[in-house]
Amino acid sequence: MILQIDPIPLQLAEQAGGDELFLVARVLFGVILAFMGLNHFMQLDQMSQYASFKGLPAPKLSVIASGLVLVAGGLGIVAGVAPVVAGLALAGFLVVAAVTMHNFWAVEGEDQQDEMIQFLKNIGLAGGALAFVILGFLEWPYAVNLGLF
Repeated sequence: MILQIDPIPLQLAEQAGGDELFLVARVLFGVILAFMGLNHFMQLDQMSQYASFKGLPAPKLSVIASGLVLVAGGLGIVAGVAPVVAGLALAGFLVVAAVTMHNFWAVEGEDQQDEMIQFLKNIGLAGGALAFVILGFLEWPYAVNLGLF
């Protein structure tokens, strides 16, 4: 006898506050990323110097572009606007930033631990962004629900 498991669609537990909990999760995740993006603009010169130190081409433009991705992607997750696109953009940026900006394996001393923490933070956030990509194909409670898919 072969065990057969029929998948059931993801459903939020409305009676247990699932809709509200999902909204809180979106706000916590999206606002953090949007704030990180705003920081790119508030600390543009310092971040551009760091990007230049790490060898990024057009460091100022790179910091501005990444700030836009973080702000737009974070707010997209919060509001439920194009969550698939927002999640993919965020995950892509976070993985690329982890590898290019936080290459802990190429530094020594105290900087290695700091870079590893930033690397792991970005990879963890990228995983969260990918979870929102999958959920982006569903209708979200308390959301604009405007998307390309």
